Amino acid sequence: MILNKFLISGILCCFCYFSIIAQKKDKVLDNVVIEDTIQTQSSYKFNPLRPSKAAFYEAVVPGLGHIYNKKYWHLPIVYGALGAEVLIFIHNTNQYNRYRDAYKSRLAGFETDEFYFDSQGTKLRDPRVTIDGLERAQKLFRRNRELTLLITVGTYALNIIWANVDAHLIQYNVDKKLTLTPHYELNKIDGINNLGLTLNFKF
Repeated sequence: MILNKFLISGILCCFCYFSIIAQKKDKVLDNVVIEDTIQTQSSYKFNPLRPSKAAFYEAVVPGLGHIYNKKYWHLPIVYGALGAEVLIFIHNTNQYNRYRDAYKSRLAGFETDEFYFDSQGTKLRDPRVTIDGLERAQKLFRRNRELTLLITVGTYALNIIWANVDAHLIQYNVDKKLTLTPHYELNKIDGINNLGLTLNFKF
């Protein structure tokens, strides 16, 4: 009888000992999970000033904002667009000055502008471009020059906006629980195809 009591007491003590160990182990695991979760969440650092910095760098030097965003493949687009527009602006300016110089020379009574000569340098009896033609050419190239300047300024501003928005999207946290997928369904009754978008949110 006494042996049975000691045996029962020993079994109960063992159960209590193992239950205490199991509780301590669960607490340790909980702490590890919490610490890992905190480290995972803290590994992502949101920088609210990043879009402003990208826009500022892009405003100072075109392309620098995209380098700051590490989107190096944007540089050929930026410099290609701005470079082409600058070249067109220079061409229109040169042509405008060319016709304006000839127009001023013609008004001063000279017949020495380039339009009085052919490609071989022989002076012509009548100029290849009349004074009215010189006026029209000046208006045309001046308008093209001003339009190109506006387009260049617009492209410069768009690059700043592009760098700013791109910096926002880099920090945008996309949740896999929220999905937007195309939806296709064939109506078996009338054979009409139904197209649409399905928005799914998983809790």
